[in-house]
Amino acid sequence: MPVSVETTARVELVDLTDRISGEIPPDASGVCTVFLQHTSAGLLVQENESRLKGDLVRMLESVVPTGNGYGHDEIDNNADSHLRAALLDSSLSIPVVDGELQLGTWQSVFLVELDGPRTRSVLVTVS
Repeated sequence: MPVSVETTARVELVDLTDRISGEIPPDASGVCTVFLQHTSAGLLVQENESRLKGDLVRMLESVVPTGNGYGHDEIDNNADSHLRAALLDSSLSIPVVDGELQLGTWQSVFLVELDGPRTRSVLVTVS
């Protein structure tokens, strides 16, 4: 069953760490795969610090500005979202030991919304 994520802004970072952890059986060990079923959002492992999250949003907006004459904008006016997503991951692999994600001290897993607000689906498996 996919994890459903409601976003509230066009561009935002949503911490998924606890929700992903909640999908892992307590006795699981192996690799947790997190897969985002969308092309205008991405996944990222990064520190959950408010200024850094703002910096990340500003960096994405700077690297791929909105309304820069992209061809895809002729279809649905969200080319910047797709191009920004191309800079991020659509899947992550995270080690799991005894039901626990093996993230570093400052690491969190984020959905990076780039074309919101929307409802996003994230698949979480352990193998």
